[in-house]
This record gives sequence, C-alpha cells and structure tokens, in this order.
Amino acid sequence: MSQQLINLSSDLARLRDTGYEIEVCGGYLIAHHIPYVNPRREIAYGKLITALVLNGNVTARPNDHVIQFMGEHPCNKDGSIITQIQHAAPNTKLFDGLVMNYSFSNKPQGGYANYFDKVNTYSELISSPARSLNPSVTAKTFKAVPNKNEHSVFNYIDTNATRAHILRANARFNGQKVGIIGLGGTGAYILDMVAKTPVADIHLFDGDVFHQHNAFRCPGAPPLSCFDNQPKKVEYLKNIYGNMHRGIHAQGVFVTEENIQLLKQLNFVFLCVDSNRVRGVIINYLLEQKIPFIDVGLGVNLVEDQLIGTLRSTLVTPNQSDHLEKRIGKVDMEDNEYATNIQIADLNALNAMLAVIKWKKWTGFYQDLKEEHHTTYSINTAQLLHEDYTA
Repeated sequence: MSQQLINLSSDLARLRDTGYEIEVCGGYLIAHHIPYVNPRREIAYGKLITALVLNGNVTARPNDHVIQFMGEHPCNKDGSIITQIQHAAPNTKLFDGLVMNYSFSNKPQGGYANYFDKVNTYSELISSPARSLNPSVTAKTFKAVPNKNEHSVFNYIDTNATRAHILRANARFNGQKVGIIGLGGTGAYILDMVAKTPVADIHLFDGDVFHQHNAFRCPGAPPLSCFDNQPKKVEYLKNIYGNMHRGIHAQGVFVTEENIQLLKQLNFVFLCVDSNRVRGVIINYLLEQKIPFIDVGLGVNLVEDQLIGTLRSTLVTPNQSDHLEKRIGKVDMEDNEYATNIQIADLNALNAMLAVIKWKKWTGFYQDLKEEHHTTYSINTAQLLHEDYTA
C-alpha cells in the first residue's frame, strides 16, 4: 500500500525521484537521513516526519505547516540552535523506532501546496549548516527504504489515528481475534466500531437472513434491492465493512453445541443473543476456554404508548467471573422481558457503545480507573449505573 501511495501521489514520487529516502508508515511520511549540525558542532542525521492528508489513497494538500523531527535539535554551524524554526519538544513515541523529539514551524505565505514543498523546504533549512561544514553531505542519497507496513488490516491508511498521534494506543488491538455472536441490532453496531480498530480478525456469527426490519435497527441505509436476494446478515455486513477492514469472516451459522469449537480461535467475544438458553451454552464454553467476553442485553417494554427499559453490558474475564450468576440469565423464562423483542436503533447503538468502550478499557486503549464489570442504563430515569468493580 505504501509504495502504491508513493507511486500515485506526484509529490511523494517527486521526493523519491529527487533522491530523498522516504517511506510511508502508519499514515506518516518519513524522510530519513536528513543531515544537520548538533549542539556539539557534529554532523548528525535525523528524520523529518509529517502526518499525511489523503483522499482516496492519494495525497491531498497538507493541512498545516508544522513538521516533526527525530534527532537532536538542529543547530547553526557554530552550534547555536536554529531559532527560526523552534516550536515544541513533544518527545512523543509514535511506534517502535520512531519518536517525534521536536516539532518545527516555518510557514510560507499560503502554506505548503504539497508534501514535496514541505519536506524539501525543511530539509534545506536544517541541512544548510551541515553542508557549510562538509559540502558532500546530502539528504538526497537515492537509497530505497524497505517498506515495513505492507500488511495492514485496513484497505486504506488510518489517517485519523495518524492525525491524532494515537498509533501506539491503537497497537494494543494488534493481533486480536474478535468474535461477534448475533448481528441483529446491537451486534451490527459493535461491528461498526470494532471494524475501525486494527484487530487482526473479526468473526461474525449469525444464521439469520437480513430482512427489511433489520434495516431499521442496524447502521447505515441499505437500498430496497438488497432484500431481493435475502442475504444472510453476516454476508451483508461483511460486504459493507470489508470495504474498510480486510479481516472480516462471515460465519453464517447459529452457534450451537455442535459447532461451538469455532469460538476456540478467538481472543475476545461480544455476545449479543436474545435467548438465555443459547447464551448459557456459549458462556459455559467461553468460561471453560478462558476467553473473555462482554454480554449485552436490551429489555424494552411499551407502557401507555411510551417505551421504558434497561440496557446492560457485562464484562466477564478469566480473572473475574463471580458476578456472572447474578447478572446474566441462562434459562429462558416465560416472562423474559426481552421476549417483546422491541429494538430501536439508538438503543442498539448505545448498548454497543457501552460494550465497545468497556472492551477498549479492558484492552488498555482507554484508561480504566474503576474497572467496572457491569453497566446498566435505565431509559426513563437516565440512570447510568456501574457495578462489580475489580477487587
């Protein structure tokens, strides 16, 4: 993907063809081997780093004039700091082997038209003192840089993570194999959010057909024609989210005792089923295999032409499952309030968000000071309640 991006973007191709050692990694453009003078009047080499703005995997105009630098602060040939470009010293680690030690500011009138202008301008400013000490030093080595990021789980670069400098936080999802069981409403919104993380694989389990009523409680706006062929929910959703994430696997089956070993490969499971009996079978297996999971529930009733109800999200891990019996039913009851099967898109979405945020806390992406394992939201009282904290 990175080499294709360079080939298709005229400004990046120009940098490469001019001789700069460039690579694209995680949505950042990196120019290696930039000569500069350090405070000891020695010639050293650093890296210029800038987040890319992309439009369809082709570079667009840079959205700012600031650039990042890995190395010591560049100096004039006498060892004094080049104050004209001084900006900040974030010392932020982006990922292994790449640290933004400094950021520089040099804004031309109207900003930079493209990334060639931006990188070339800063390179000339930083390298000029080094060339005055040794005219043979250059950033234009024509050396090819090996591409380290060709195996992304995404079909295009996550420039949102790049702009926010959260690639290291995002890396906590790397390698995870996530299962979503039940894609009727809440499960589909969970998929919408999980598909935007760099997990390795997302396995979808549901044997139902995607019917017209599902369209009114799932993300997006499917065309009427999509119901003609009666696709299964998992196939319909895979076709949509496969546009973004490469690792989506559609398992068009209901999880039963006969095929439950399909879950053995997973590192985490979102359980979104409306049958306590089925839930019980799956939970017993996940506990046996020590696979952490979040079970969601949505109970809504119609009372005097108004809806009331409660949303639930319950985390269970190998280290904490003693709250399970009092929180999650395993037997179908005649008065099970979920049997009404009233589902509303906003409630499905909120239930999914509570579950995904908890999963992201458990993964370490979000800070988790309370480590709650059970959350409920009551619609009519607007009460958000957290319980079952880690001891």
